[in-house]
Amino acid sequence: MAAIRTAQPDNSTGFANASRALVAAAADLVLGVQRRVVGDANIRTARDNAWAATLEDRARNEARAELTREVAALVARHPSRRALAKTR
Repeated sequence: MAAIRTAQPDNSTGFANASRALVAAAADLVLGVQRRVVGDANIRTARDNAWAATLEDRARNEARAELTREVAALVARHPSRRALAKTR
């Protein structure tokens, strides 16, 4: 004979729903304060953040490439120590 189990009430769903509601209310409050302080036109969005990160990556990559070019130019101008030792 198979035993039939009844579902036990889950008390954590009430807590989770209350937590979600609290976080949502806090986010709305922060967004409202931000809008009042900096204005609607100056609120950063995910798109703005992504674009800023893209520009920073490009600048960092350009700086790295410039440094690589400078090091390559220095190496090309000066003979290595091994080559100097062979000539002595």
